[in-house]
Amino acid sequence: MEDGIILATLNARYTHASLGLRYIHANLGPRRKQAKLMEFTIAMRPLDIAEQLLAAQPRIIGLGVYIWNVAETTELVSLLKSLEPNVVIVLGGPEVSHETGQQTIISWADYVITGPGEISFRQLCDQLLSGQKPLAKVIAGIQPPLEQLELPYTLYTDEDLATRSIYVEASRGCPFKCEFCLSALDKTAWPFDLQRFLSEMEALWQRGLRQFRFVDRTFNLKIQATVAILDFFLERLDADTFLHFELIPDYLPEALKERVSRFPAGSLQFEIGVQTFDPAVQALISRKQDNARAAENIRWLREHSGAHLHTDLIFGLPGEDLEGFGAGFDQLVRLNPHEIQVGILKRLRGAPIRRHTEAFGLVFNPLPPYNILRTDRVDFATMQHMNRFARYWDMIGNSGRFTHALPLLLGEEPFARFWKLTAWIHAQAQQTHQIALPRLFVLVHGAGLEALGLERRLLEEALLQDYALTGQKGQIPFLAEARRNPFLPKQGGKSGNQRQLRFLGQGEAD
Repeated sequence: MEDGIILATLNARYTHASLGLRYIHANLGPRRKQAKLMEFTIAMRPLDIAEQLLAAQPRIIGLGVYIWNVAETTELVSLLKSLEPNVVIVLGGPEVSHETGQQTIISWADYVITGPGEISFRQLCDQLLSGQKPLAKVIAGIQPPLEQLELPYTLYTDEDLATRSIYVEASRGCPFKCEFCLSALDKTAWPFDLQRFLSEMEALWQRGLRQFRFVDRTFNLKIQATVAILDFFLERLDADTFLHFELIPDYLPEALKERVSRFPAGSLQFEIGVQTFDPAVQALISRKQDNARAAENIRWLREHSGAHLHTDLIFGLPGEDLEGFGAGFDQLVRLNPHEIQVGILKRLRGAPIRRHTEAFGLVFNPLPPYNILRTDRVDFATMQHMNRFARYWDMIGNSGRFTHALPLLLGEEPFARFWKLTAWIHAQAQQTHQIALPRLFVLVHGAGLEALGLERRLLEEALLQDYALTGQKGQIPFLAEARRNPFLPKQGGKSGNQRQLRFLGQGEAD
């Protein structure tokens, strides 16, 4: 592969397809024919990845580095430079765009492009392959006008369309300044030309793609464009259509409501970042949010649309204690979204949240994913308990497997009761992963009785209905007697809208 260029990254899963690599590839100009895209996963051994990369005999290897793959990519780069020192390693991505002087991976690499890479990577390749050697190791990426970029969507292969999550973007950037997010560094949001974008979406549709995952940080920011995109899909809607968008929670004008209400259940998924309902904490982290309007909009979406609602809260924000977070969690539970992701605060490199470190006693994990370990309001033991809470909530509250039992478990004090349930289950299981689904039902049964004091008959009837709908085979001892009840559903039934269940993780507990 003479003067060959490889663009590679380690995805979290095979089903993830890197939009960023495809943008870099699409914008290589005449050198595009010299380039090859190779994607791996973090489950693969770095030594095996190095073997595959070097087998192509590249001159340049560009690697996308993110918070989820930096540890494995560091090992990979060290192997590549040990085996083939003359191969030029170029790093890019959010993880290496800030604090470049402090990272081991950068000491191994030849060059680093910070920020946007489409133009700067092409320029660097031109220099290197023409015999020039740039003096600067760290190169600031150039953000060109979006109309100057080649769009990458033709680089999704037929196999990608058939087997992987396909990411698209109608805009870049974010006008908001939430300090936990790298988008706080953006000056504004830039839209792609709408007609050009929709033409690309039409081409993907004609190739058979039906699941589109938009990565726009604020999809409903410019409502005219939002409505036009929704109209595009409404005109083509079929039984397999699925669209994922990230919404600003406190902005849902009537024109958007009207379009959303026309989509059938299971065809829309909205990711809604609430993060915190505490006005003082919001002010501290520069987050502007009308909490009353956000709650009203979530309630409207739940009651008047078929959209699947994935909402986010962050634990460990400066100025928020356990009681305050619990109040926000309870408020969100009462709004009844389909999922509440309990995220633990992470110190993303470059994010402004670091300015609060001293004042609020923030202690972060020095290793990826840089999660918060304690604050002046939350000690380490409580933080560990919250990590377990978040994991069990995913398995029980978010999974869609406990729809009958969950209201009993949560009662009128959802956060306090699930906190107790977490303590009981962890004391018995001593683990948060690799819990088989039948065992999870046994643990929930025990926690419901012993930690929460639920009435045995009501709990077991609810669990029996939930277990029957999982399709699991075999008997759970505490349910054996309840199964003799002829008025309860038979084991192995199907539940709900099957398209929606695809995105709720039905099946194994993990």
